[in-house]
Amino acid sequence: MNTLPNSLTNLIDQLSLLPGVGKKTAQRLAFYLLKTDKDNLQNLSEAINELQAGVIECGTCGGFSENDTCKICLDPNRNEMVLCIVENAQDIFVFEKVNFFDGKYHVLGGSLSPLDGIGPDDLNISKLMDRVKLGMEVVIATNPTVEGETTALFLSNTFKEMDIKVTRIARGIPVGGDLEYTDEATIIRALEGRTLF
Repeated sequence: MNTLPNSLTNLIDQLSLLPGVGKKTAQRLAFYLLKTDKDNLQNLSEAINELQAGVIECGTCGGFSENDTCKICLDPNRNEMVLCIVENAQDIFVFEKVNFFDGKYHVLGGSLSPLDGIGPDDLNISKLMDRVKLGMEVVIATNPTVEGETTALFLSNTFKEMDIKVTRIARGIPVGGDLEYTDEATIIRALEGRTLF
C-alpha cells in the first residue's frame, strides 16, 4: 500500500524515468526537492520549462544551440579544415570539456544499424557530405560498439573515395584502469594503437 501523497508518488515515477535513476535515487531526489527552498524549486522548474523551448538543433552541425547556428560553428577561431564526426549532440561536450580539440563537429544523429533498419539515409550524412571539402581532415569519433564501428567503416570508405584524410580517435586502456579488468578487445586495440615512448 502506497502511503505517500499522489503528487510525491508522481514525481518519484517521473524522476525514475531519467537515465541512470532508479526508484531509490528517484525517492531521494523527490524528498530533497520537497525540502528545498521554494525559490530554488521555482528556478529548477523554469530551467526545465525553458529547456524544450530554448534548445534547438544547430542547422549546421546538428549540435545543441539556442539559435539557428551554434556557438562552435560561429567561432572564427575554430579550425574549419578539421571536422569531428560524433553520433549524438551530447558527445560534443565530452570533447569540449577537455578544451583540446579546436576543429568543428558534425552530429550524425545515431549510428548505422541494419538489424534495426537504420541506414545511411536515416542519419545526418547528406548534410555531412555537403560540409566536407578537399584537403580537410575528418575525425571519426563514433562509439566503440558494433553499430559505431559499422558507421566508422562506412564513413571511412566513403571519404577515401573522395580523397579526404580520415582519422579515428584512439582507443585503449583508460588512465587509472587496471589491466586485470580490461576486456580483450580493448587490450587488442591498445596494442594496435601503441606509440613510441
